[in-house]
Amino acid sequence: MGSHRNALVAAVRQELAEARGSARAVLAAAESARGEAQTRRRLVRDAYATCLSQLAAAREAARDDIQRRFRGEATQLAGHLRGLATSSATGAAGAPWRLWSPSEPDPGARPGLLRIGAITFDDTAALPGLIPLLDAVHLHVSGPSPQVDDLITGVLLRALGSTRPGDVQLTVYDPENLGGTLAPFAPLNPTFVGPGGLGSLLDELAEHICRVNESLGGQYPSLADLAAARPGPRPEPWRLVVLLADRATSVEMTTGQRAQLGRIVRTGVACGVHLVVRGLDLDDDPTVERITVLRDQLATCDSLGKLEIRLDPPPPPERIAAFCRSSAERLRAGPGPANLADLEPARHWTESSVYGLVAPIGDSTDGSLVEVPLGDDPPHALIGGPSGSGKTNLIYAWLGSLATRYGPEELALYLLDFKEGVSFARYAPGPRDPSWLPQVRLAGINVNGDREFGLAMLRHLGEELRTRAQAAKRHDAGKLAELRAEDPAGHWPRIVAVIDEFQVLLAGRDAVADEAVALLEDLARRGRSQGIHLILASQDVAGIQALWGRPGLIAQFTLRIALPKARRILADDNLAAAVIPRFHAVVNTESGMSGANRIVRLPDAGDRTVWRTLQRRLWRARPAGCAEPRLFDGDAVPRLPAALRPAGRVPSADAPVGSSPGAVLGERIDVAAQPARLRLGRMPGRNLAVLGTRADEACDVLAAAALSLAAQGPAHFSVICLDPGATPAAARLVAELPSADWYDATDARFDLSHLDIPHYVVGYALDAARDPALRKLLTEGPEQRTHVLGWWRSVARLRDDLGGIGARFDAIGAWVALDVHGADLAPLHPQPGGPVWYPRPRRALFFDRSVHRTPEVIIPYEVNSDHT
Repeated sequence: MGSHRNALVAAVRQELAEARGSARAVLAAAESARGEAQTRRRLVRDAYATCLSQLAAAREAARDDIQRRFRGEATQLAGHLRGLATSSATGAAGAPWRLWSPSEPDPGARPGLLRIGAITFDDTAALPGLIPLLDAVHLHVSGPSPQVDDLITGVLLRALGSTRPGDVQLTVYDPENLGGTLAPFAPLNPTFVGPGGLGSLLDELAEHICRVNESLGGQYPSLADLAAARPGPRPEPWRLVVLLADRATSVEMTTGQRAQLGRIVRTGVACGVHLVVRGLDLDDDPTVERITVLRDQLATCDSLGKLEIRLDPPPPPERIAAFCRSSAERLRAGPGPANLADLEPARHWTESSVYGLVAPIGDSTDGSLVEVPLGDDPPHALIGGPSGSGKTNLIYAWLGSLATRYGPEELALYLLDFKEGVSFARYAPGPRDPSWLPQVRLAGINVNGDREFGLAMLRHLGEELRTRAQAAKRHDAGKLAELRAEDPAGHWPRIVAVIDEFQVLLAGRDAVADEAVALLEDLARRGRSQGIHLILASQDVAGIQALWGRPGLIAQFTLRIALPKARRILADDNLAAAVIPRFHAVVNTESGMSGANRIVRLPDAGDRTVWRTLQRRLWRARPAGCAEPRLFDGDAVPRLPAALRPAGRVPSADAPVGSSPGAVLGERIDVAAQPARLRLGRMPGRNLAVLGTRADEACDVLAAAALSLAAQGPAHFSVICLDPGATPAAARLVAELPSADWYDATDARFDLSHLDIPHYVVGYALDAARDPALRKLLTEGPEQRTHVLGWWRSVARLRDDLGGIGARFDAIGAWVALDVHGADLAPLHPQPGGPVWYPRPRRALFFDRSVHRTPEVIIPYEVNSDHT
């Protein structure tokens, strides 16, 4: 029993021990699991906190990036909008008042937007607040009266300042202040409508709209489309009507007037009529832009939605008045010139002159270029206009237009200016600009005293006419166009000869005028068929009348171009030239008859910088072998060419002797710069007498003759100087001719021995010699190859040296007269009474009886001033 109880107790104890062990194991496992769970919870909490921190940082970074991109894109968009606004409201339409000045739109550009203030949102820079007006909308402005009036004043100034003077006609209805609200615009002479005039104003606007609609004829929906389709001046000016209605106007308006106002609102914009209204209700219409002025200079408008605009302050009244005065002055002065660049073709030198020349000289009232033809009909042109009317400018524009279309192979220009000036010098190379116009063959300037040069040019053209006529005859072609069409590669260029102030050439009753008239008539009559065209220009009515007295000549000039206030260019009943403004001309191809007029607006072609740029482009494109033009300047004194001077000492006697050396006396007044030569052969009378008291020119003639003879072959020179004033010039000549003999008043002698080579006696003031041996030397010397080149100060003194009264002048075969009148030269002239000669500075009359039928005018070379 006891042992059983003990065993049972032991078993219970064993089981309890096992149970406690199991409990301890379970508790330890639970404690371990709880520790692990707590560790995991701590790790999760730490990870959660880290994740929250990272998410917050990522969120802040993303928010910062979004804000940065927003600010950047907003700034960029604002910049784009600002640039778009600047291009939409250029110049006077959008500039701040402190920088404001009037500006004209580009040709063909449509009106842009107008600035009324600035838009500010968030922290971006302010954007200009712009509204449309011309060719777009009517404006209805409401709000406090002073701010509304200031806003309207600014809009009007911007609209007027961004258009050309005269493009906007301003009408103001202001019954309360009788126009005083917009008084600064008074210099523009707007139409002010007083109280009670609203009804008639609305009727007049409705009639204007009906008339414009009829002119559009359904082809164009609006005047803006018509202006875009036809470049140039706007066909109708905008009508800008400001209605500043008071309370009484709104109350007293009739039903008919309100209906008329509604019709104007619906149809006015398409016809160029725009309303700017304050104090009247306008019907809702897409063409109505409503602006509401709020508090503190803020406003809203339909086109900008809910965006508020901070209005600009009103423009200063003095700025408005100054602008209006200048615009009024420009309106009175008339429209300005066209652009020279508009006359240029897209590509230079692409036209052929086979059948004529066609080139624009300006634009017409509708903006199209006015082309002027020269060919078989009309063949020649006559230009006229008083001083200051723009004759030279017209010639510049015409020549520039021709030169850009026809290359040097197609066109040759001969230019002659008889007025005092250098109008055509720009076409030839000069010290500042080496370029020249490739089409120019000849340019004569300052030739008002050298009618002989004009005659020389006409003779040259006459020779060209005969050459072409003979070639056409050989080819059985009656006209140049037919010959050139048969052989385009070998054709001649058409010639255009421009003679400015041509009446100088025809003035007087002398041989020069008679021959010039005959040559002009021949060129005018036959030149058209051979491609030679004349352009005669004059500002002198008497010069034009000189042509009217020659019906055979004037009838060939069917192309007439009359400048403002020109007379006798057009027909007597054609008064178009009396009413055209500055920078305009009348082009008439029907001999000036009424009904054939075309009014052309000329460009300002006198700008040397613009012309030089164009000329250099043409010069660089000139074909190979294109020669420089011949420039004849009547005020320039030619130098003795280096080729006509001895290179060193006079050739020795062993050198070959020329049979007939030529003494150069000066430059001929001719198309080519050629020297005037005197042949000195072994014939009686081969001596030269220089006559006159102009010592410097006489010394130059003698020096040029001696130096040119020394350059041609072996010769001996004896220099005899009997005038102390001529001693320096004679000494310089001896210095250049080292082997020359020198004689002065102390040892002068004329019994000189004859040599085997030509012997030239150069005498200064030989009339002071009073030596009978001089007459023998003059008479017998040439046959012995001894020639006298002498200076006598008068014809009477020369006669004395030849034997006195009744003496013959056979010993003087050639003479050069300086300041000796034609009547005094009668003893030396083949015709009774002497030549028609009036002495001119630096000009001489040269006559060689073995060559000349009549004397010719020459220019003595400048020799002594450039001796070393």
